[in-house]
Amino acid sequence: MEDDSKPEQSPWAHLPDVCLRHVFHWLDDRDRSHATLVCKKWNWAMHSGSLWRSRTITFCGQPSREDTLELQSALWYVKKFAKYLVCLEIRLWNPYNTAFTQKFQVTLRGLFSHLVKYNNCLVSLSIKYLALDRLIWRNVVRAQFLKNLATFLKRMSKRLDYLNLKGARVTLEEGCELLNSLSCLTNESFLSEINIEDFFSLHLPVYSSTLFHQTMSKFHSLVILTFNYNCISDDLLNILAEHSAYSLCTLNIKCHIHDPHGQVIQGVSWANLAKRAPKLNVNIFFERVMRHDHLARILLVEIPVRSISLRSCYFTHPDWTLRPTLTILLPVYWHVLQKLTLELNNDHELLDDELLQLILSCKRMLFLKVWAFLSVTFVERLLQNRAEGKCILTTIKVRIYTARQETSEEDLLLCNIYRKFKYLIDSELNYFVITYPMV
Repeated sequence: MEDDSKPEQSPWAHLPDVCLRHVFHWLDDRDRSHATLVCKKWNWAMHSGSLWRSRTITFCGQPSREDTLELQSALWYVKKFAKYLVCLEIRLWNPYNTAFTQKFQVTLRGLFSHLVKYNNCLVSLSIKYLALDRLIWRNVVRAQFLKNLATFLKRMSKRLDYLNLKGARVTLEEGCELLNSLSCLTNESFLSEINIEDFFSLHLPVYSSTLFHQTMSKFHSLVILTFNYNCISDDLLNILAEHSAYSLCTLNIKCHIHDPHGQVIQGVSWANLAKRAPKLNVNIFFERVMRHDHLARILLVEIPVRSISLRSCYFTHPDWTLRPTLTILLPVYWHVLQKLTLELNNDHELLDDELLQLILSCKRMLFLKVWAFLSVTFVERLLQNRAEGKCILTTIKVRIYTARQETSEEDLLLCNIYRKFKYLIDSELNYFVITYPMV
């Protein structure tokens, strides 16, 4: 007798489409292409717009065969599902010669042209670390790429809400032309977030440029602005207060030793901006700007600082004395400072007591990250104060530098400290403490 019963179906055959889409969301392009071949239902589910709203395209300078296939696949899918694309990130890794940048320029020209034609919902664009000041960008290729990008931004400007051009390294005129393309249709832009950190070439005193001020005056709805300190002036702060005060929430400011940072900013300009933008928080990141007189000129009491990062990047200098910064400059933010990051090569001065006193004085500090020459007892004292409720830290990340290769003694002490405060650490803290030989 023949068995007329139907073969048992897999539970996957009855999985709701919303569940299928959730699973497919985690697949890479290769697995997605395979999944479409399983059955009509899976093929139909794979064409759901929700799966193609966010895409990342990676261009590798010296790609393997697998990298090349992934790039080709990513470009094909972006074009095929262009109408669904909402967020696009383009990554450029290790460009190494002029032939590569030429190919990159031609590829993006075609991609931009396709998106202009078929997409009307792109709101987020990120193209980071272009490094257009490098010699691998021939002048003609660089000029053509900037022209194509400006045209694309102009066409997409009505819908674009987020733009990240971090690390572009363009001239002042080129940078302002790109930013102006976002507002050329209506003479104003309504982007809510823009990242122009390291956007301009090194050593440019952007703060003194009237062209830059005119460009920034066209942004009327900024919520988050990320940029370098060499862009800041009284004029810029007044422009932000006039045009974006009602929306402005965050300023992320990077101050690098190679960027001009000697300009004088009036405290009243910061006070006016803080008054007109009551939701404003300022995060400042210093890289190798460690001298007290330089920091004192920048860290004005009127700034509503939420986060401060001081990084010496393993460099050291006799003039980099952090004690007055920890005892004089930073305590003025006791009522607003929530996050402190210190990466110091302070082999010439001990800062345990000063740092601990600063932490205890900052009543809203939640996050602490310190890489520095410290004693192990600093960690024990800090945890003891946290256990007694004298600070409210929820994250403690400490790398204790030592001048010796052998750290077994310090490691044993840290283990004992962990056992002593185990309940506190496991239940209330994001805690990571290690020793690190600096030899």
